[in-house]
Amino acid sequence: MEEDFLWAILGLTLVIVELMSGTFYLLVLGIAAFGAALTAWFGQGFPVQAVVAAVIAALGCYGVHVYRTKNTTRPMAPVDAGQPASFENWVDQGARLARVRYRGALWDALVDGDAAVDTGAMLYVVTANGNTLKVTTRRPT
Repeated sequence: MEEDFLWAILGLTLVIVELMSGTFYLLVLGIAAFGAALTAWFGQGFPVQAVVAAVIAALGCYGVHVYRTKNTTRPMAPVDAGQPASFENWVDQGARLARVRYRGALWDALVDGDAAVDTGAMLYVVTANGNTLKVTTRRPT
């Protein structure tokens, strides 16, 4: 078989496998194989084909890495952040563990800060960790 055809088959295989994984690294390797196939089609020898594939793969993988690093450093804000919850009672005041009414149900909550909290006081959700809320007396901005 011709080298360009083999490179093209490798590239197509990598692209198909990428469609099942979704990481984009295999897509870059598939594009690198297509670059090597094009180089082979132009009549260059295997060492040139390998260098072209390696350069395209290295640059592409670096580009994907930079893109993913830049876009994953911004975590999504918690859905519950800033929502009001009504203080019901203390479960363990020393540990700042309380029960609050949130979304029509009673939840366990860790109360942030040392402020005194009375029954019916309005608290605000900071985060939710499983079925325990972290709440504060100050409304987050």
